[in-house]
Amino acid sequence: MDQGLLKKLKEEYRITFSKGELLEQAFTHSSYVNEHRYLQLSDNERLEFLGDAVLELLVSQFLYREYPTVPEGKLTKLRAAIVREDSLAKFAKECHFDQYIRLGKGEEHSGGRTRPALLCDLFEAFLGALYIDQGLAGADLFLEKIVFPKITAGAFSHEMDHKTKLQEVLQQSGDVNIEYRLIKEEGPAHNRQFWTEVHCNDQKIGEGYGKSKKLAEQAAAANALERNLH
Repeated sequence: MDQGLLKKLKEEYRITFSKGELLEQAFTHSSYVNEHRYLQLSDNERLEFLGDAVLELLVSQFLYREYPTVPEGKLTKLRAAIVREDSLAKFAKECHFDQYIRLGKGEEHSGGRTRPALLCDLFEAFLGALYIDQGLAGADLFLEKIVFPKITAGAFSHEMDHKTKLQEVLQQSGDVNIEYRLIKEEGPAHNRQFWTEVHCNDQKIGEGYGKSKKLAEQAAAANALERNLH
């Protein structure tokens, strides 16, 4: 196995595989296996299948926990944006996984190392291998470093912009005054919760809470939309 990859995983993500062959399989593309049949290698397609399910479960669990007032339909849309091909390809590149995958010569020469579909599959295969080696907890810890911070930072907020939607709905019949009011905040600095109300022309139309003022405002807007304002 590539020592550079082993070192990177250990130093940057504190990951050490007990089953090195799993990691090796995760980074082995079918084109490499086809060109090295005498080595009797296994490609990463089965691990990709497993990793896809692990990813969907852990992302779903995170969204369910972090966005307690967001309805199912919105969560489904957000999850789809997070686990789609181009998103996962970006995560793989940020981890520099593209540097370590073993490709056949034909795949290499045709630019396979930069192909989003291949990188997406690689990210899922790695997650599948990590799940077998270290369970859901190990896979979750990795996503906490790579994926979840981007969700919290708003990288996918265009899928969840309830404030803009609410404004569009309310202003259909003319100008209105929309105001978000912070009602209270509780908890220690590392785990603070904010409660917000949204008012339209001084009438309360929604409420919500979240781990930041922005998330609380989005939750309040989502709540207002859920009250069939549209």
